Amino acid sequence: MLSVFDQGPPPACPVPFNLAAHVLRHADDFAEKTALSVLGAQSAQHWTYAALKRAILGTGAGLLQAGLFPGDIALMRLGNTVDFPIAYLGAIAVGIVPVPTSSQLTEPETTKIIQDLKPAAVLRDPSVACAPHPVQVSLSDLTMMRDLAPATVQMGDPERLAYVVYTSGTSGKPRAVAHAHRAIWARQMMVDGWYGLREDDRLCHAGAFNWTYTLGTGLMDPWTIGATALIPEPGTDLTALPGLLRDHQATIFAAAPGVFRKIVSSPDNLHLPDLRHGLCAGEKLSPTLHHAWMRATGTELFEAYGMSECSTFISSSPNHPARGESLGQPQPGRRVAILGPDGPAPRGQAGTIAIHRSDPGLMLTYLNAPDEAQARMQGDWFLTGDQGAMAVDGQITYLGRDDDMMNAGGYRVSPIEVEAVLSQYPGIAQVGAAAVEVKQDTFLIAAFYTGPEELDEADLRTYVEANLARYKQPRAFIYLPELPTGGNGKLLRRALPAYFKASQQ
Repeated sequence: MLSVFDQGPPPACPVPFNLAAHVLRHADDFAEKTALSVLGAQSAQHWTYAALKRAILGTGAGLLQAGLFPGDIALMRLGNTVDFPIAYLGAIAVGIVPVPTSSQLTEPETTKIIQDLKPAAVLRDPSVACAPHPVQVSLSDLTMMRDLAPATVQMGDPERLAYVVYTSGTSGKPRAVAHAHRAIWARQMMVDGWYGLREDDRLCHAGAFNWTYTLGTGLMDPWTIGATALIPEPGTDLTALPGLLRDHQATIFAAAPGVFRKIVSSPDNLHLPDLRHGLCAGEKLSPTLHHAWMRATGTELFEAYGMSECSTFISSSPNHPARGESLGQPQPGRRVAILGPDGPAPRGQAGTIAIHRSDPGLMLTYLNAPDEAQARMQGDWFLTGDQGAMAVDGQITYLGRDDDMMNAGGYRVSPIEVEAVLSQYPGIAQVGAAAVEVKQDTFLIAAFYTGPEELDEADLRTYVEANLARYKQPRAFIYLPELPTGGNGKLLRRALPAYFKASQQ
C-alpha cells in the first residue's frame, strides 16, 4: 500500500468570496456576544461581535480614504495589540493585501522587506522598528478609522491574492508566501480535524496578536464559527496563564510547546475545571512534555503539523487521537503523501511529507521567488522539506528536517540568514549556526565562529540585537580553531551541536 492518504475533497469554496467576510459571517447573528476578551491581571477588555465588525469595516474604509487601492500591498509594523487583527482584516475586507510581520524584526531586516515588496504603505506603530517609507499610516490614524462608516466588502475570485506572510527560506533569504482568499476556507478542515471547536467554546491562545499562529487559531477560526477568543494582554507572565484560564473559564488552550513546558514546570495549581483540552503547534511536541501536561491537568494535548505555505494539515484531535508518538493523521478534506524519489513510498517507509497542489490552503507562490516555489513541486505534490513515515492506518510519524533549518520557539529560522549577518562582524572569518539542546526538549540557536582570536560575547550580543529579530538571535557564541567541513570543504552544520556540548563540559 502506498503512502497516500486521501480524506476526500473539501467543500468547494463559494464564489464570489472574501476572507474577512467569511471570518465575520456570524457577526450579525451574534452581535452582542463576546467575540474577544483581552485578559489582564486585574481586568479584561471585551469586544462584542458587533463592535469587532464595526471596527474592521471602518478601518477598511479609512485605508481607502488614505489613498490605498484594492490590490495594494500594506506592510504591517504594529505591536502586540488588538489593532493588529483589526487592521489586518480591515485591509483584506476592501481588497488591500496586508503583510503581517513580527514586531521583533529590526530596522535592517525591514529594509530588505521593503526593497523586496515595494509596499504602497506601511501601517505603523512608532514604537515598532521600521525602515523609512514615504507613505505611513500611523497607529493613531488606524484607531480613529474604526468610527468611520463601514466599507463595502470587496467580494471576488477566491483565488486572488489576500495576504502575504514571510518565512525563512533555505537560501537564507526570507520568502514572501502569497496566500489567496480561499486560505480561510481551508481552515474549516481544522475545526474537527484538530480543534474539536464548538460555537460555545472559549479558546485562549497564549501567543501575541501579531503572530500568524495567533491570528489563525486564536482569533479568526473561533470568530468564523461564532466562538469566543481569549488573548492574554501583552507582557503577561507565562506563570499567570493557569489563573487566567481558570478565571475566564477557557475551554480550549492553544500555545507553542515552550509555553506548555513553562506552565507544567511551575508550582502553580493546574486545576482547570472548564478546560476540555489543549492545542499545540509551532515545533514538535515531545512525549515527555505531552505526558507531563496530561498528568498535571487531566486533559489531552492535541498536536498539529503545518507550515507557512499551508498552515496545519496533519493533526491529532478529540475524534482521532494520535497513536503513540505520531503526529496524527491528515485532516478531513486533505490529500497527503509520503514521497520517495519516484513518487509515493510504500507505507512504513520514510520519505518527504507532501500535500497535494489542489489543497485550498496551499499558497499561490513565493512573490520574490516563483522558481523556488515551482522547485518544491514533485508532480502534483508540494514538498514540505520534512521527513515522515505513514502507517497502514494513515497516522504519520515525524522524522525531522531534510535540511538545516532551525526551530526557535515555534519560528523556523534559516542558519544561512543568521550566518550572513554574523559574517559581516569584524574578526569573524567563518561562522556556522545550529540549534542546540540545552536541556531536555529545550533548544536555542548557537553561533560557532573562527577568526584570529576569541571575541567579546557582550559585543556580539549587542551586534545581533541590532541586526536580527530576537527569535533569530544566537544565545551562545562558541569560538573554534576551525569549523567542521566535508570532503568538498562545505560546512557540516549538523556536526556543530557536538561542539556545543563539548564547550559545556
